This record gives sequence, C-alpha cells and structure tokens, in this order.
Amino acid sequence: MIARLTGIIDSAAADSCILEVGGVGYLVFASARTLGQLPRGGEAASLHIETHVREDHIHLYGFATIEERDWFRLLTTVQGVGARLALALLGTLAPAALAEAVLVQDKTSLTRASGVGPKLAQRIVSELKDKVGGIALAAGVAAAEGEPRGAVADAVSALVNLGYRRAEALGAVSGAARSLGGGASAEALIRAGLKELSH
Repeated sequence: MIARLTGIIDSAAADSCILEVGGVGYLVFASARTLGQLPRGGEAASLHIETHVREDHIHLYGFATIEERDWFRLLTTVQGVGARLALALLGTLAPAALAEAVLVQDKTSLTRASGVGPKLAQRIVSELKDKVGGIALAAGVAAAEGEPRGAVADAVSALVNLGYRRAEALGAVSGAARSLGGGASAEALIRAGLKELSH
C-alpha cells in the first residue's frame, strides 16, 4: 500500500498530476485545492496518498495535508459519494469549512461542489455529523481522542448544559474559535457561540 510519494512534478491536468519517483511516473488524482498548491513541473513535491485497489484498476489519490486525506476517507464512507465527488467537495471546501458545514448542517455550502445536489448534501450532513469530532476543526479546536480540549471543551460543555445539541455547540464554538483565535477564553467562546446559535 502506498501512503506517501515524494518526487518531481512531471505534469498536471485538471484532476490529476504525474509525480515521477525514482524514474517511475505515478498518475495521482487530486482535488483542485491540492493541485493548486503543487509547484511547477520539474520541481519537487510530496503528497499523502490514499490507494484504491479494484479488480480492474489501481488508483492513487493525493493530498497536500493529512486533514484533507482524512476527510477524503470520511466522505467516501457516505453512500453515493465516490472518490470523484469527494475530491470535488475537497476542491470546493477546505477541511475546516467542511467540518463546520457538517456540524451546523449547512447543506447549501456542500451543494457548491459539482455533482452534489440537495439530497446528497442532506445525506452527507446526516451521516457525518457525529463523526467529525475526530478531525481537528481549526486552530484552537484540537482533537484528542475525538474530543476538544481546554477552553473549547469548556465552552462546548456549557452550551450543551444550556440545552443545545453537542453537534450544534461544537459547530458554534469552532466558528468562534476561528474568529477569536486560539487564545480565547471559555467565557468569550461561550458568548460568541451563543451569538452564532441565535442567528
């Protein structure tokens, strides 16, 4: 199983690139976001790889970050979301934005990705809302055993105690942590989270 490739960019297309490693050119499919971060042809690059082996082919999918690769794995667990659709979603929304969209059930953001209609967006939100805790949402929202820590955890707990669902509270606090920064106090996160939830 190939987990990472480091080599020279030979060429790039709309949905893939050829990465030359030790004289072998690997065709690697990737999101528009990852392809946009690659250097020009002839320069060195390194990609995290997800290998899909089927009866009739072996496909390599490349990612600039581990978070993007983890989201690819998560998205492809949803019925109706194959590798191409997962790459389209990752090309449209960064991992943190995807996490927020799922947590606050923002189906409209998901439908901006080519091939994702309202019904599929609803299925993605429904199936993933309880699974996104294991992926770090943003700076200041660190995941440890799938749980946020510090002021973020305190703020989420406070909102849950006020009667909000955990997914709603986590979505609101993650948004607050992004806007206020990693050093925000629990009190500030609670206030900003309540403001977000009141919209």
